[in-house]
Amino acid sequence: MNREKLNNPFIALKHRNFRLYWLGMWVSLIGTWMQNIAQPWLAYSLTRSPLLLSLVGALQFTPVLLFSLFAGVVVDRFQRKKILFFTQTSFLLITLTLAVLVFTGRVRYGHILILASIMGVVNTLDMPTRQAFVVELVGQSDLMNAIALNSTVFNAARIAGPALAGIVMASLGMGFCFLANSLSFAAVIFSLFFIHPYTSPQVERPRSPVWKEIKDGLLFIRHTPILLSTVAAMTVVGIFGANYSVLVPVFTKQILQRGEAGFGFLLSFLGIGSLVGALAVAAQSRSGPKRSNLEYAPLCLALLLIITGITTRYLTTGLALALTGFFFVTFTSTVNTTLQVNTSEEYRGRVMSVYSLVFGGSAPLGNLFSGAVTENLGPRIGFIACGVMIFLIFASALLLRSSETGCSGGR
Repeated sequence: MNREKLNNPFIALKHRNFRLYWLGMWVSLIGTWMQNIAQPWLAYSLTRSPLLLSLVGALQFTPVLLFSLFAGVVVDRFQRKKILFFTQTSFLLITLTLAVLVFTGRVRYGHILILASIMGVVNTLDMPTRQAFVVELVGQSDLMNAIALNSTVFNAARIAGPALAGIVMASLGMGFCFLANSLSFAAVIFSLFFIHPYTSPQVERPRSPVWKEIKDGLLFIRHTPILLSTVAAMTVVGIFGANYSVLVPVFTKQILQRGEAGFGFLLSFLGIGSLVGALAVAAQSRSGPKRSNLEYAPLCLALLLIITGITTRYLTTGLALALTGFFFVTFTSTVNTTLQVNTSEEYRGRVMSVYSLVFGGSAPLGNLFSGAVTENLGPRIGFIACGVMIFLIFASALLLRSSETGCSGGR
């Protein structure tokens, strides 16, 4: 029985709370990925500018960059279930507004910018809350497996959502993608009504000023070496490794000469690789996060981004993106679990807000970098430039660590 438990990659699903939440997320994330396909396609169709396209992603994630640290204090102070009720309802209303604008033919590029910015503000609070909420659904013993399964459902939706979005856009129009996403948030809201979290593990303590609590959280990370190095690694990959919403639609149109369906299926390839990576992490979750995933997965990711940039055939591009997804998710899932298992409950919300900051908040920098390169040099160089930056930074870090280890060993 113990061996079976150790090898069971779905052990966290034994918890009723997590099953309900997990199923609600299945539905919601499919809708989210449909919008992730439709929104950049809509923005690029309206502007025909990679740089203006990148500005949408930049504005959507800029609030994460600005306000994540404040959000971490909120997550540590208030009930996470109530926060999720607020954020998910807000998402429903925002996406419904965009759907109505598209259906009525009144949508303009400025509307996309405004709604993306508002969604970014809500997402700033939603991201760390969802990450910190998991422990209340499964407890500490199955936390790592639950984190990996969350990544699994995210990436399974990444397969179904883009493919479905491509079909829906080509046959019914983009408006139905936004409407589907709006309705999908109701699944999470509905599941929350039936979830009764374990007694909140949040530590009761006198409340300090917000700035002091932010400072305490940052000092906790600074004085915990494994947290500090992991956050630094995630920052680099967050900036240069996740610019698909900018690079893939332009690459699809300009290089591969494909339309909406081709774009959607390309991101489904990315999702397939990501799902396999998430399942691989889930299967090994009982043995703890592997440091090798933090060190070598980014190098593989970098090489695959470069390869994607030089591909010429649709299927080859899809396979390269699938492998890119595998190593990206292997890395990010390991980052998430590494941070959570090395964090005390008192600081969990603030640590995960920093994770949200570097995971989502680095996107504006990456979007603007890849958008500017693509605007001036084309989508091929956009992919290649991102890969080269990751490779140079991580290769340099590994060489520096090796030289320091060699010097220490020789003393």
